[in-house]
Amino acid sequence: QVQVVEFGGGLVQPGGSLRLSCAASGNILSINIMGWYRQAPGEQRELVADIFTSGRTNYADSVKGRFTISRDNAKNTVYLQMNSLKPEDPAVYYCRVVVSMGHSWGQGTQVIVSS
Repeated sequence: QVQVVEFGGGLVQPGGSLRLSCAASGNILSINIMGWYRQAPGEQRELVADIFTSGRTNYADSVKGRFTISRDNAKNTVYLQMNSLKPEDPAVYYCRVVVSMGHSWGQGTQVIVSS
């Protein structure tokens, strides 16, 4: 069993920045992919960005150039630096961790963008 916990959500003004963190713990032999997804009310959950153990990254087109994903393999932690936040970015942001035996989700952290 892998536990996933997110930190760092909150309220920010348009154009502002937030940094999300996600830590995985438990029965981890090796983490393959760590990623961030988001889900706005009435919308489907969508990929924001993910990062492989190798460091290869994928980003949704809507966040390219504004968000940066990074990870600390020694700490089983992934980060999402969100800059230039827009009114379309608010959502619950979820961390997903893919290990050899499957994947686990965190409980989500709310991001609100409002003036």
